[in-house]
Amino acid sequence: MSQKKLVKQLMKKLDKLESDREKLIDKLAKALDKLEHKEATKTPAAKKVTAKKAVKKTPRKKVATKKTPVKKAVAKKAPRKKVAAKKTAPAPASSAEA
Repeated sequence: MSQKKLVKQLMKKLDKLESDREKLIDKLAKALDKLEHKEATKTPAAKKVTAKKAVKKTPRKKVATKKTPVKKAVAKKAPRKKVAAKKTAPAPASSAEA
C-alpha cells in the first residue's frame, strides 16, 4: 500500500473514533442529568421516610438469661496510712543537658 492510502485509512479511523467519543460524552452527560434530577426529587422524600421510621421503632424485648449464683468473697482492706509527701530539689538543668 502506498503512504497516501494508509494516511487516508488512518484519518477515517480517527474521524470515527472522534465521533464515537463525542457520542459517549453526550450519553454520559444525559445519564448524569438524569441522576441529578432523581437525587433532587428523591432527597425530600428520603427525609420524610427517616422521620417515619424513627416513630415506628419499638423497644425490643429482652431475652431472659439464666443467671448462676456467684459466691462473693469478702476482701479485707488494710487501713491506709497517711504519708506526708516529700519535696525533692529539682536537678540542675545544665547537667541534664550535657
